[in-house]
Amino acid sequence: MLFQIQISRMKTSNVIWVGNYSTVVKRDPVLHWSWKSELPLECATHFVRMRSRVDDAKIPEPRFWSNWSSWKEADAQKSLGRDPLFLFPKDKLVEEGSNVTICYMSRNQQDNISCYLEGQQIHGEQLDSNVSAFKLNKVSFIRKTGTNIFCKVDQKDVIKGIVLFVSKVLEEPKDFSCETQDFKTLTCTWDPGTDTSLPKRSSQSYTLFESFSGKKILCEHKNSCNWQVDSDSQEMYNFTLVAENALGNRSVSVLFSLTHRVHPKTPYNLFLKNVSGTKATVTWKVHPIGNYSTLLCQLDLLGEGNVIQQHNVSIKENGEYLLSELEPDTEYMARVRCADANHFWKWSGSISQKFITAEAAPSEALDVWRNVKSVSGRPTVTLFWKPLSKLHANGKILSYNVTVENLDRLSGLEVHSVPATANGTELTLDQDSYQIHVTALNSAGPSPASVIVVSGDPGNEEVEEERVNGTEDGFSVSWKPQSGKAIGYVVEWCDHPQDLPCDLQWKNLSSNTTSTVISSGAFRPGVRYNFRIYEISTERMAYLLEKKAGYLKELAPSDNPQVVVSNLTSHSFTLSWKDYSTDSQPGFIQGYYVYLRSKAEKECHPGFKKATLPDKSACCQHRIDNPEQKTFVMENLQPESVYEFLVTPYTSAGSGPLDAFTKVTTPDEYSHILIRIILPMIVCVLLIMITCYLKSQWMKEKCYPDIPDPYKSNVLSLIKSKENPHLTIMNVSDCVPDAIEVIHKPEGSKIQFLGASKSLTETEFTKPAYLYLLPAEKNYSGPGPCICFENLTYNEAAADSGSCGHFPVTPEALPGQPGPLTSPENLLKALEKNYMNSLGETAAGEASLNYVSQLASQMSGDKDSLPANPPEPVLCSEYKMQMAIPLGLASPPPAENSGLSSTTPLDQSEHYR
Repeated sequence: MLFQIQISRMKTSNVIWVGNYSTVVKRDPVLHWSWKSELPLECATHFVRMRSRVDDAKIPEPRFWSNWSSWKEADAQKSLGRDPLFLFPKDKLVEEGSNVTICYMSRNQQDNISCYLEGQQIHGEQLDSNVSAFKLNKVSFIRKTGTNIFCKVDQKDVIKGIVLFVSKVLEEPKDFSCETQDFKTLTCTWDPGTDTSLPKRSSQSYTLFESFSGKKILCEHKNSCNWQVDSDSQEMYNFTLVAENALGNRSVSVLFSLTHRVHPKTPYNLFLKNVSGTKATVTWKVHPIGNYSTLLCQLDLLGEGNVIQQHNVSIKENGEYLLSELEPDTEYMARVRCADANHFWKWSGSISQKFITAEAAPSEALDVWRNVKSVSGRPTVTLFWKPLSKLHANGKILSYNVTVENLDRLSGLEVHSVPATANGTELTLDQDSYQIHVTALNSAGPSPASVIVVSGDPGNEEVEEERVNGTEDGFSVSWKPQSGKAIGYVVEWCDHPQDLPCDLQWKNLSSNTTSTVISSGAFRPGVRYNFRIYEISTERMAYLLEKKAGYLKELAPSDNPQVVVSNLTSHSFTLSWKDYSTDSQPGFIQGYYVYLRSKAEKECHPGFKKATLPDKSACCQHRIDNPEQKTFVMENLQPESVYEFLVTPYTSAGSGPLDAFTKVTTPDEYSHILIRIILPMIVCVLLIMITCYLKSQWMKEKCYPDIPDPYKSNVLSLIKSKENPHLTIMNVSDCVPDAIEVIHKPEGSKIQFLGASKSLTETEFTKPAYLYLLPAEKNYSGPGPCICFENLTYNEAAADSGSCGHFPVTPEALPGQPGPLTSPENLLKALEKNYMNSLGETAAGEASLNYVSQLASQMSGDKDSLPANPPEPVLCSEYKMQMAIPLGLASPPPAENSGLSSTTPLDQSEHYR
């Protein structure tokens, strides 16, 4: 029978669904059919009716529909209480991505109701005055505890809420397969996918069904299930795995033969024996599978994590294999896994074991190079070698042996032991040729020797340097062979040329190679790298072939030279930067830019051109194309003007920084002439001062000698020469001062002597004044004793005056005869009188006080006790009296026959000063 069903909502005329239902009808049957409404039944009244017809091929056509049944009403609202607000459906479970309809029903049509989904308001469709519906399309999973939805009546404390449970989509099991390890149990595994279980809800379940046997089991785990193999040894199996939850189910099937799904267990007891430097034997065991199963085992040899060797071995219970071609002192790993040899399905689990082979002597010679330099006239050879790789060292290197052999003279071998941590050593040799052998030693023995020959003659070191261009890949270096006897070439360089000493690197090349690419991770832009190419002769001696220099990438200079200004004149000056090193720059210096600017001059000098600086200021620029030219003369300048200059180098990448300019002020046009005059004068004055300082003692003796010592006076020597042993120098207490003479310095002045009746000739004095003291007797004639004072301190011309003049003295006035002598009082008066007269004839001038000297009396004792027979008179004694007499007041010495009357007689026993 075929039944056609109609469903209406709200009213019978509003048909919302029409469907057919076909079933087999028996006598007096009771049929069941269900329908799920998108809109909860509590929110609206639903009506249903149906009709039927025969749907059997046995009954011929035409077949007619029956009449419609009457409408049946389904009204769930009648069972609701009297609450003011209802929200449906309650605790509904849906699958993620489904469409859900939610509705609310209010008892009061005037209420204003708002609904919210996870805190955000939602808007729906009003079905009637009391009911509104909200359709949620493709709902998403938010949390396992469900999605919160609530509605509330505004202005009232009425809230109703529901929880919508959204589960993940139930997935079809993936990677479903079954296998056996012992032909007793089949283990089926799969990937369950996303877990759809929710709290307080039944989780998904898995059922395994085998169609040939009709057996079915509920699996205990979500990803595996064990099936016991019957003793009748069923060959084929057809399994269906069904995953099911509250919303639906998914299923997957697999068909296989039991012998084709064998997965052996992991081997065990893996050992290595008879391990040498190049060989080792591996043994292991496997679990048996049935009576006729043969296993194929795969043996892998791993070194540093990579598979080096792989071998396949067929066994039943125990396995063994000999590994060969191993490297000495190397750590390896042996790994074994097995599979069914008849029907391969899967490899078993792996078992592995590490082992280390024994050491052997190093298999390769060291890569050795040398650097020869002269220290104190003797060649010093620095040897370098690269450590052997682990592959060639064949063990731990314990030390290096360096053997030195003299090729020019027969002498014993010198053996030097170098620690294993060193990569070189230094040897001090003489001018002979030496052959040097270098070997590496480990516990098993030495390596093959590396031989290098060093000669006292360094060869041609004066090789012109060429430039080489660098690229991203490195430096492409090429050279021209010079002889056909080369057995190889060596290119040396430094990775870090700024370091001292630099880390020397080298590259060995074969004799048929004339070019190579030098690359290094240490190469940096802006660094100059120097390459030296050596030719290795058949005697294993290295000769310098070529020199190369280049930059991986040239950069603009980072600093400017320190410029010295010299030869500054009023119209030019010279710039010099001879100390600027071009080799240490970040590029090949191609020349220099000289910038000049001045506020006084607007036009550029010849050879300069206008240029604009980064600060938009204008200046003049001159280009020097010769990098070796490090001087420049600024010409055609203006005197007393301020100029600013800057010198900056440039490379192919650009010029140096435009730093601050240096100011230079040109001098006055005639200043150099004044300097030529003043400078020699200053030098002459300094020489005179130095000479005076060095001859100070001589100057003192000539210009201002010390005051004479009376005890050293010539007067005493003269007196004593006349055999007057009793004459002595007066003590200070025995001397009564009798006169003080003050000399003035007037122009055209005249001087009168003491006791004179008329003055000297009216002539200005040009020589020192003389003061003569003679006895007072008038009848004395002929030579007699006299005392003469003269001053040579302040006028050297006085020395030309000769000895003192002699004045006649009468015999009656000889000292031995008593007679009246001029008293000191009369002498003082005469001095005072003549002094006053001389003051009237001289103008006011600068006065100075005479120095005072004493002269001893001829006889010691009192004047009353003179001897009866005095000695014969002697010639006049002279004493150089120290007086500050100006030149203008000095009088010439008296002539021998001059008629001087300015003499003052003295008592023979009285002495005055």
